[in-house]
Amino acid sequence: MGEISVNRKAYFDYEILETYEAGIELYGFEVKAVKTNRMNLTGAFVVPKDNGLFLINAAIAPYQPNNTPADYDPNRSRRLLLKKIEIKELSGAVSKRGLTIVPLRVYIKHNLIKISIGLALHKKKTDKRELIKKREATREVERVLKRG
Repeated sequence: MGEISVNRKAYFDYEILETYEAGIELYGFEVKAVKTNRMNLTGAFVVPKDNGLFLINAAIAPYQPNNTPADYDPNRSRRLLLKKIEIKELSGAVSKRGLTIVPLRVYIKHNLIKISIGLALHKKKTDKRELIKKREATREVERVLKRG
């Protein structure tokens, strides 16, 4: 099956310093929904609280809307499953160095749903503008070469 969802906005808005692989705690009907590509990571982020890491604002649309519980919230916070050492490392980096933890992609590995999270530093507006200029310049060069 492979890759389910990618957070492209995270790669544009943040400079990824380090990546981690985590499991994610889901309900049974959420697992079915995720395996059918109904997960959206845009605008999602990870927050350390209660000696754990939680994925906030990741939307998982219901697999079968008629059979989903009435009180189901698609944007509920979900606990990430990491080793205690990794949790301490990440929460320490967030509190001391002012870094952010962002979800990068969701994928299936050995029939388990995994999420790749990154320890990130927010890019400055000028860095983003330079990236856009470089991208446009390479597109223009490719257009000229195709016309030939």
